[in-house]
Amino acid sequence: MGPAIQKGINRMEDQTFRKSDGAQGPRTKPGDRGTARIKKTRKGKQVVMGALFLVLLGLGWIFPLIGYFIPLCMAAGVGMAFFKGRKWCNWYCPRGSFADGYMKCISPGRRIPVWLRGLPLRIGVLTFLLAMLGFQITRLWPDFTGIGGFFMVLLTITTALGVILALAVHQRAWCYICPIGTMSNWVGRNKYPLAFDEEKCVECNACAKSCPMQLSPYSRETTGMEGQGDCLKCGLCVATCPKSALTFK
Repeated sequence: MGPAIQKGINRMEDQTFRKSDGAQGPRTKPGDRGTARIKKTRKGKQVVMGALFLVLLGLGWIFPLIGYFIPLCMAAGVGMAFFKGRKWCNWYCPRGSFADGYMKCISPGRRIPVWLRGLPLRIGVLTFLLAMLGFQITRLWPDFTGIGGFFMVLLTITTALGVILALAVHQRAWCYICPIGTMSNWVGRNKYPLAFDEEKCVECNACAKSCPMQLSPYSRETTGMEGQGDCLKCGLCVATCPKSALTFK
């Protein structure tokens, strides 16, 4: 049986399922409970990490040495990317968790523009922040308290920018220009890849709707999913797919 014929059959089965589901009233689809459980677990972790982020952000202005958790996050994020891609940005990252756990409920959830996702802006932001980091550390050395204070200033400014982008566009818009995210993208582009079975796909768009980074695994030609550099490995698309067309290798 050819791929086109099989894909057509899958679509017919999916449409038949939806019609019968509507005729019989609300009914739980296979996997719905598992999907809800995964979303609830992820949201719970993000709420906790997001709250921790706010506490650290506040205390950092009183105890500047707390600012050193920023380079630790950078090292952890890029280090994890060597094995799991951008998985750190899913819920391990305190600011990423704050974005999904708290900002999502007040963000308009608009489509993140192409220019914000583009390589030129990402390289520009990364270069500027690393240059500023190097300059300030050199200037303040060996004042460890002063350096910690600078880390807190940097974190506050970038968080304010992330909040503005969340309120104007999407809660995860900052993640596209975040230096840690950009470096993790490059380092972990082909690590822990998302496999896509085109024959099973019925193009229901469920995976794209569930993706926090607005990627569309079912349509890689138009979304840049080939390298999967910005995939957070959250597993929401895998859990949401009604045909099990997506899996992590």
